[in-house]
Amino acid sequence: QGQFAESGGGSVQAGGSLRLSCTTSGYYYRHLCMGWFRQAPGKERELIATIDTAGGSDYVIDSLQDRFAISQDRTKDTTSLQMNDLKFEDTGIYYCALDGESWGKSARYCYEKLRNFNSWGPGTQVTVSS
Repeated sequence: QGQFAESGGGSVQAGGSLRLSCTTSGYYYRHLCMGWFRQAPGKERELIATIDTAGGSDYVIDSLQDRFAISQDRTKDTTSLQMNDLKFEDTGIYYCALDGESWGKSARYCYEKLRNFNSWGPGTQVTVSS
């Protein structure tokens, strides 16, 4: 049926960087859409980045494109979110998401598919301080 796990969160000072990882098992990895949500305190969960694991195309929402990047390591069935120049408002819980019907699709397609994701893991906490 498949499993996944998030890791890499922590506490950093403003201007620092973190790299989050989502490792999968039990899926045919190359058929997945994968992505990252985040939820800041008092705000709704927001889908911020997606990747098509087969074709390798990636997408980050406009407001974060200059600082965040999504990538993958196919040898480890893992996708990562690199976060640079972190700001206080980036504080929140970051969640991995996936969908198993992505073969031959694009990261933009994956963004639409993952909007309906609801099988949440515990997420990983990111705290940015001054």
